[in-house]
Amino acid sequence: MTSRNEGGKPCVFFDRDGIVNVSPGPGYVERLADFHIMPAFWEALRVARERGFEAVIVTNQRGVGRGLMTQKTLDEIHASLLEAVEREGLDLLDIFQCTADDNRHPNRKPNPGMLFDAAEKHGLDLARSWMIGDNEKDVLAGRAAGCRTVLVDPSERTTEADHRVPDMTKLADFLRITL
Repeated sequence: MTSRNEGGKPCVFFDRDGIVNVSPGPGYVERLADFHIMPAFWEALRVARERGFEAVIVTNQRGVGRGLMTQKTLDEIHASLLEAVEREGLDLLDIFQCTADDNRHPNRKPNPGMLFDAAEKHGLDLARSWMIGDNEKDVLAGRAAGCRTVLVDPSERTTEADHRVPDMTKLADFLRITL
């Protein structure tokens, strides 16, 4: 069985910080009190699910690997996220996280390991899937996995992304037209 699962379910992979929740900037969300879900994420998730796409979060969480926060705290943040998703009447298929501090780790974006793992675990067709992130690492991971990519970024910097939207408030409309 390959990780690509042709004929499997399509998925929208969402990066976490800066896409699901307000980015902490150059640092890390180190405690639940600092985890604030962006309203625009709910709309984007709703569009993805209405269009028949599964939804998975793939997130680098190097703060755990560096000892800036514990795995327990990260688990609490993700449990809180899943509870909020349920309150919104939505669902996420899974959350994949890489806590390694080593850029060579196969699951640390820009490496595609988390996407491959999700595809294998849930029967996802990566060729019909999308990776959405706010960093070129997200784009590179998506491309390496064979997904189409969206960079959420207002700048004009060069990107490998298939598409760019300037901010999260524009993502749902883009998905309505594209998915």
